[in-house]
Amino acid sequence: MTKEKSAIPEELKWLQDYYITHRGYHCPEKAPENSIKAFTRAVEKGFAIELDIHLTKDQRVVVFHDDDLERMTGYSKKTTQCTWDEMRALTLLGTQEKIPLFKDVLKLIDGRVPLLIEIKNRGKVGALEKKADELLRNYNGAFAIQSFNPYSVAWFKEHSPKITRGQLSGMFVNENLPFYKKFLLKNLLLNHVSKPHFINYDIEYLSRLPGRIQNNKAHILLGYTATNPEAYARAMEKCINVIFEGFNPKGLIL
Repeated sequence: MTKEKSAIPEELKWLQDYYITHRGYHCPEKAPENSIKAFTRAVEKGFAIELDIHLTKDQRVVVFHDDDLERMTGYSKKTTQCTWDEMRALTLLGTQEKIPLFKDVLKLIDGRVPLLIEIKNRGKVGALEKKADELLRNYNGAFAIQSFNPYSVAWFKEHSPKITRGQLSGMFVNENLPFYKKFLLKNLLLNHVSKPHFINYDIEYLSRLPGRIQNNKAHILLGYTATNPEAYARAMEKCINVIFEGFNPKGLIL
């Protein structure tokens, strides 16, 4: 079921051709996820980088995954309720690494490897998307945006249609969502709103991916997140590429 390369437009080929490392090429003790050190290590290996962006209370775009700061910093507060001044004083997992601004990450990467940027937005769309779009407008490297929120993806369709966009999905098993929302999201029933160029689906549930997606060769399918070579190889049988973490896939025979 591996997708044919010929089915992928030239401008999207990097999604297939690069190894894509999850939140940078990270390791907790010296290069935490979504840190400058993790991104530097990824560039050194030639890996494309998946990362996450949030909007702070004072409208700064930061690179951070969680909705709450506690797991990574020990500071128990919602990410969107923190100011940049609060965040910049924190360190990641007890290292010297700190939460970076998105603009500083773009400056660091500078087009050397592609970026897969997840828009972390559970609420009203517009503010984060607009700020990200402004920062990306003059960026010269290859990149794509993606989100679990189809209305966030749709914002880019409407306001920056040339940006490559992806729809993230899965089973939403641990998400506190009403049944009907889970049903719509896991079955990608709002794709008519977001019109994604690619789909990025949880590899644990690829067998439950809707048949209309699996059987339609026009759909470009990525998978997330393989944490060992075996899971990576299995998912690669169904996807054009699989986001990885915790190992180096370069030695694998794909």
